[in-house]
Amino acid sequence: MQYQDYYQILGVARDETAENIKKAFRKLARKYHPDVSKEADADQRMKEINEAYTVLSDPEKRAAYDQLGRGFQPGQDFRPPPDWDAGFEFSRGGFAPQGSADFSDFFAELFGRMGGSGGAFYHQHGHFRGRGEDHHAKVLLDIEDAFSSPTRQISLRLPQLDAQGHVQLLSRTLNVRIPLGIYAGQVIRLAGQGGPGSGGAAAGDLLLEVQFRPHPSWRAEGRDLYLDLPVAPWEAALGAVIKLRLPGGEIKVRIPEGAQSGRQLRVRGKGIPGNPAGDLWLDLRVVLPTADSPRARQLYETMARELAFDPRS
Repeated sequence: MQYQDYYQILGVARDETAENIKKAFRKLARKYHPDVSKEADADQRMKEINEAYTVLSDPEKRAAYDQLGRGFQPGQDFRPPPDWDAGFEFSRGGFAPQGSADFSDFFAELFGRMGGSGGAFYHQHGHFRGRGEDHHAKVLLDIEDAFSSPTRQISLRLPQLDAQGHVQLLSRTLNVRIPLGIYAGQVIRLAGQGGPGSGGAAAGDLLLEVQFRPHPSWRAEGRDLYLDLPVAPWEAALGAVIKLRLPGGEIKVRIPEGAQSGRQLRVRGKGIPGNPAGDLWLDLRVVLPTADSPRARQLYETMARELAFDPRS
């Protein structure tokens, strides 16, 4: 995927006002619109201009785009960092596939899942009333939070335009009770915490999409938990019962006799809590002690002499 410098495409500075960005877009549109332009690459240039203006004219998309930082060159190979958009509060809807068909892969990767549907509007007693927009945000939690139902302080940033037409980030902090058994991709709905309604109508909701921070040991898929489990050669060869500390407490796991590296063990119901609970999957990895002492070396030499074992047979 290639990086797109939307500011360069429109020929504007990164701190340009919304009004000047609109002027630059109109000027380029008059030059490159396929219906009037004589430029050989007018159609492609107009697609690029439309895409750039779609992002830079929207305070939310522009703030998210700016979050990726500077230093990338147009056409440079680019992959957004994981969860780069976490903590942004979006209010506008995303793009249907037919609405963004002419946009680049770069645009689709960054903004394809942004936002959701707006509020429903209605009239009552002759006055216009509108339910507030639902707002959307991705938040990062620890895997351990799924086991304890804690209350977490969530900080969000909502991009808006200031009086001078520059993008500013408004911050707010919420105390959110995390449901027991939350899993990556699940949405927490906070009623009335979205955009304000008009004419006395109700405010929209705030929808928090949960993702887990990377963990040094655990990996989650749905409610299933995965762990690489190191075992000693004698535990694998003879079998053993070992204690394993999970995010939700300690359990005992039986290693079967003759286990090999790469074998996967399944412990039912010991994943993330739920109805039903997820499973625990253990990927065994046999770890050899080093021959770093005379005694250890002697033991390995004895095994080499007395065990009729050829791992390549």
